[in-house]
Amino acid sequence: QMADPFLYDTGERSHYGCLGHEVQIEHLKAYVCRPSFSTDKAVIVAHDVFGWRFPDIRYIVDLIAGHGYITICPDFFKGTEPWKSTDHWADFPDWMKNHDPMKVDKEADVVLKYLKEQCGAKKIGIVGFSWGGMAVHHLMLKNPQLTAGVSLYGRIIRDSEERYRLLNPTFFIFGEKDHTISLDQIFLLEDKLKQYCKVPYKIKVYPGQVHGFAQLKPEDMKPDDKPYIEEARRDMIDWIKMFV
Repeated sequence: QMADPFLYDTGERSHYGCLGHEVQIEHLKAYVCRPSFSTDKAVIVAHDVFGWRFPDIRYIVDLIAGHGYITICPDFFKGTEPWKSTDHWADFPDWMKNHDPMKVDKEADVVLKYLKEQCGAKKIGIVGFSWGGMAVHHLMLKNPQLTAGVSLYGRIIRDSEERYRLLNPTFFIFGEKDHTISLDQIFLLEDKLKQYCKVPYKIKVYPGQVHGFAQLKPEDMKPDDKPYIEEARRDMIDWIKMFV
Protein backbone atom coordinates (compact mmCIF):
# COMPACT_ATOMS: atom_id res chain seq x y z
CA GLN A 1 0.00 0.00 0.00
CA MET A 2 2.87 2.35 0.80
CA ALA A 3 4.09 2.19 -2.78
CA ASP A 4 1.47 4.60 -4.05
CA PRO A 5 3.00 8.06 -3.92
CA PHE A 6 1.70 10.11 -1.07
CA LEU A 7 3.68 13.13 -2.11
CA TYR A 8 2.25 16.19 -3.65
CA ASP A 9 3.57 17.80 -6.78
CA THR A 10 6.41 19.96 -5.54
CA GLY A 11 6.30 21.80 -8.84
CA GLU A 12 8.25 25.01 -9.13
CA ARG A 13 8.80 26.63 -5.75
CA SER A 14 9.84 30.17 -5.20
CA HIS A 15 12.90 30.87 -3.08
CA TYR A 16 12.22 31.65 0.57
CA GLY A 17 14.34 33.92 2.76
CA CYS A 18 13.99 32.54 6.28
CA LEU A 19 13.40 34.64 9.38
CA GLY A 20 14.82 32.15 11.90
CA HIS A 21 18.14 30.40 12.41
CA GLU A 22 19.57 26.89 12.75
CA VAL A 23 20.68 25.37 16.05
CA GLN A 24 22.25 22.10 17.18
CA ILE A 25 20.43 20.30 20.02
CA GLU A 26 22.16 17.13 21.18
CA HIS A 27 22.16 14.84 18.11
CA LEU A 28 19.70 17.00 16.16
CA LYS A 29 19.87 20.05 14.00
CA ALA A 30 16.79 22.26 14.10
CA TYR A 31 15.38 25.44 12.60
CA VAL A 32 14.03 27.91 15.17
CA CYS A 33 12.08 31.11 14.80
CA ARG A 34 11.07 33.26 17.77
CA PRO A 35 8.35 35.89 17.96
CA SER A 36 9.32 39.51 18.51
CA PHE A 37 8.30 39.38 22.18
CA SER A 38 9.10 36.89 24.93
CA THR A 39 6.69 34.03 25.53
CA ASP A 40 6.50 30.72 27.37
CA LYS A 41 4.49 29.06 24.59
CA ALA A 42 6.07 26.96 21.88
CA VAL A 43 5.15 24.87 18.85
CA ILE A 44 7.11 22.01 17.30
CA VAL A 45 6.70 21.59 13.53
CA ALA A 46 7.08 18.06 12.15
CA HIS A 47 8.24 18.27 8.53
CA ASP A 48 7.16 16.09 5.63
CA VAL A 49 9.29 13.65 3.60
CA PHE A 50 11.22 16.57 2.08
CA GLY A 51 12.81 17.25 5.44
CA TRP A 52 13.51 20.16 7.73
CA ARG A 53 15.21 22.35 5.11
CA PHE A 54 12.28 22.39 2.65
CA PRO A 55 11.27 26.04 2.03
CA ASP A 56 7.53 25.40 2.56
CA ILE A 57 8.15 24.04 6.05
CA ARG A 58 10.39 26.95 7.02
CA TYR A 59 7.70 29.30 5.81
CA ILE A 60 5.20 27.57 8.14
CA VAL A 61 7.63 27.78 11.09
CA ASP A 62 7.99 31.53 10.53
CA LEU A 63 4.23 31.91 10.10
CA ILE A 64 3.49 30.24 13.45
CA ALA A 65 6.24 32.24 15.18
CA GLY A 66 4.52 35.37 13.85
CA HIS A 67 1.48 34.39 15.92
CA GLY A 68 3.51 34.52 19.12
CA TYR A 69 5.07 31.08 19.58
CA ILE A 70 8.68 29.96 19.84
CA THR A 71 8.55 27.64 16.83
CA ILE A 72 11.00 24.87 16.03
CA CYS A 73 11.37 22.31 13.26
CA PRO A 74 13.90 19.62 14.21
CA ASP A 75 15.46 17.31 11.66
CA PHE A 76 13.46 14.18 12.46
CA PHE A 77 15.58 12.35 9.86
CA LYS A 78 18.67 12.86 12.07
CA GLY A 79 21.00 13.96 9.28
CA THR A 80 19.97 11.23 6.81
CA GLU A 81 18.82 12.19 3.32
CA PRO A 82 15.23 13.40 2.98
CA TRP A 83 13.17 12.16 0.05
CA LYS A 84 13.85 14.15 -3.12
CA SER A 85 11.44 14.79 -5.96
CA THR A 86 14.03 13.21 -8.31
CA ASP A 87 14.06 9.91 -6.35
CA HIS A 88 12.32 6.84 -7.79
CA TRP A 89 8.94 5.74 -6.50
CA ALA A 90 9.97 2.11 -6.47
CA ASP A 91 12.42 2.97 -3.69
CA PHE A 92 9.89 4.77 -1.52
CA PRO A 93 8.79 1.80 0.63
CA ASP A 94 12.43 1.08 1.52
CA TRP A 95 13.08 4.72 2.26
CA MET A 96 10.01 4.75 4.54
CA LYS A 97 11.28 1.71 6.45
CA ASN A 98 14.28 3.79 7.47
CA HIS A 99 12.20 6.90 8.14
CA ASP A 100 9.37 5.64 10.29
CA PRO A 101 7.03 8.41 11.52
CA MET A 102 6.19 6.24 14.54
CA LYS A 103 9.81 6.31 15.71
CA VAL A 104 10.10 9.97 16.65
CA ASP A 105 9.77 9.73 20.43
CA LYS A 106 13.43 10.23 21.22
CA GLU A 107 13.71 13.27 18.96
CA ALA A 108 10.51 14.75 20.41
CA ASP A 109 11.92 14.34 23.93
CA VAL A 110 15.17 16.09 22.99
CA VAL A 111 13.25 19.03 21.54
CA LEU A 112 10.81 19.23 24.47
CA LYS A 113 13.72 19.33 26.89
CA TYR A 114 15.40 22.09 24.86
CA LEU A 115 12.20 24.16 24.72
CA LYS A 116 11.63 23.84 28.46
CA GLU A 117 15.21 24.29 29.66
CA GLN A 118 16.69 26.67 27.10
CA CYS A 119 13.64 28.62 25.94
CA GLY A 120 11.52 28.67 29.10
CA ALA A 121 8.53 27.08 27.37
CA LYS A 122 5.73 25.96 29.67
CA LYS A 123 3.10 24.96 27.09
CA ILE A 124 4.09 23.19 23.91
CA GLY A 125 1.98 22.14 20.94
CA ILE A 126 2.88 20.32 17.74
CA VAL A 127 1.78 20.54 14.10
CA GLY A 128 2.88 18.18 11.34
CA PHE A 129 2.41 17.82 7.61
CA SER A 130 2.02 14.53 5.70
CA TRP A 131 4.86 12.37 7.11
CA GLY A 132 4.88 14.83 10.01
CA GLY A 133 1.10 14.50 10.32
CA MET A 134 1.59 10.79 10.97
CA ALA A 135 4.28 11.65 13.54
CA VAL A 136 1.88 14.07 15.27
CA HIS A 137 -0.87 11.44 15.46
CA HIS A 138 1.64 9.05 17.03
CA LEU A 139 3.01 11.59 19.52
CA MET A 140 -0.46 12.72 20.61
CA LEU A 141 -1.07 9.12 21.69
CA LYS A 142 2.23 8.82 23.54
CA ASN A 143 3.50 12.13 24.89
CA PRO A 144 1.42 13.97 27.51
CA GLN A 145 3.84 16.93 27.45
CA LEU A 146 2.32 18.03 24.12
CA THR A 147 -0.73 20.07 25.10
CA ALA A 148 -2.28 20.10 21.61
CA GLY A 149 -1.64 18.72 18.14
CA VAL A 150 -2.59 19.47 14.55
CA SER A 151 -2.08 16.65 12.04
CA LEU A 152 -2.30 17.80 8.42
CA TYR A 153 -2.99 15.04 5.90
CA GLY A 154 -1.05 12.36 7.74
CA ARG A 155 -1.96 8.97 6.33
CA ILE A 156 -4.31 7.16 8.66
CA ILE A 157 -2.80 4.05 10.15
CA ARG A 158 -5.34 1.53 11.35
CA ASP A 159 -3.93 -0.99 13.71
CA SER A 160 -5.88 -0.89 16.97
CA GLU A 161 -8.13 1.05 19.31
CA GLU A 162 -4.90 2.46 20.72
CA ARG A 163 -4.68 4.68 17.65
CA TYR A 164 -7.65 6.70 18.88
CA ARG A 165 -6.93 7.24 22.57
CA LEU A 166 -5.45 10.69 22.18
CA LEU A 167 -3.93 12.24 25.31
CA ASN A 168 -4.63 15.88 24.45
CA PRO A 169 -6.72 17.92 21.96
CA THR A 170 -5.92 17.02 18.36
CA PHE A 171 -7.16 18.50 15.09
CA PHE A 172 -7.00 16.50 11.84
CA ILE A 173 -6.92 18.46 8.57
CA PHE A 174 -7.50 16.73 5.21
CA GLY A 175 -7.94 17.73 1.57
CA GLU A 176 -11.03 16.36 -0.16
CA LYS A 177 -9.04 15.35 -3.26
CA ASP A 178 -6.06 13.80 -1.46
CA HIS A 179 -5.08 10.77 -3.55
CA THR A 180 -3.54 9.06 -0.53
CA ILE A 181 -6.34 9.36 2.03
CA SER A 182 -9.84 8.33 1.02
CA LEU A 183 -12.96 9.93 2.47
CA ASP A 184 -13.90 6.45 3.76
CA GLN A 185 -10.75 6.41 5.86
CA ILE A 186 -11.59 9.85 7.22
CA PHE A 187 -15.15 8.76 8.15
CA LEU A 188 -13.71 5.69 9.86
CA LEU A 189 -11.28 7.87 11.83
CA GLU A 190 -14.21 10.02 12.94
CA ASP A 191 -16.23 6.97 14.04
CA LYS A 192 -13.34 5.53 16.01
CA LEU A 193 -12.52 8.84 17.70
CA LYS A 194 -16.17 9.17 18.74
CA GLN A 195 -15.88 5.73 20.26
CA TYR A 196 -12.51 5.90 22.02
CA CYS A 197 -11.27 9.46 22.32
CA LYS A 198 -11.77 11.24 25.67
CA VAL A 199 -10.29 14.65 24.78
CA PRO A 200 -11.44 17.36 22.33
CA TYR A 201 -10.72 16.52 18.70
CA LYS A 202 -11.78 17.87 15.35
CA ILE A 203 -11.69 16.59 11.78
CA LYS A 204 -12.11 18.93 8.84
CA VAL A 205 -11.99 18.27 5.10
CA TYR A 206 -11.23 21.18 2.77
CA PRO A 207 -13.10 21.12 -0.59
CA GLY A 208 -11.12 20.41 -3.75
CA GLN A 209 -7.76 20.32 -1.96
CA VAL A 210 -5.00 17.84 -2.73
CA HIS A 211 -2.27 16.35 -0.54
CA GLY A 212 0.12 19.01 0.75
CA PHE A 213 -2.20 21.95 0.08
CA ALA A 214 -1.82 23.79 3.39
CA GLN A 215 1.89 24.49 3.33
CA LEU A 216 2.19 26.41 0.07
CA LYS A 217 3.75 29.86 0.20
CA PRO A 218 1.46 32.68 -1.03
CA GLU A 219 3.24 33.11 -4.36
CA ASP A 220 2.95 29.36 -5.07
CA MET A 221 -0.83 29.16 -4.50
CA LYS A 222 -3.41 28.85 -7.27
CA PRO A 223 -6.14 31.49 -6.95
CA ASP A 224 -8.93 28.88 -6.62
CA ASP A 225 -7.14 27.13 -3.76
CA LYS A 226 -6.03 30.23 -1.89
CA PRO A 227 -9.17 30.68 0.26
CA TYR A 228 -9.02 27.04 1.43
CA ILE A 229 -5.29 27.18 2.14
CA GLU A 230 -5.74 30.35 4.17
CA GLU A 231 -8.73 28.88 6.01
CA ALA A 232 -6.78 25.72 6.90
CA ARG A 233 -3.92 27.79 8.25
CA ARG A 234 -6.27 30.00 10.29
CA ASP A 235 -7.96 26.88 11.65
CA MET A 236 -4.57 25.40 12.56
CA ILE A 237 -3.52 28.57 14.41
CA ASP A 238 -6.92 28.87 16.14
CA TRP A 239 -6.61 25.32 17.47
CA ILE A 240 -3.13 26.06 18.82
CA LYS A 241 -4.34 29.34 20.36
CA MET A 242 -7.24 27.56 22.01
CA PHE A 243 -5.12 24.91 23.72
CA VAL A 244 -1.50 26.10 23.90
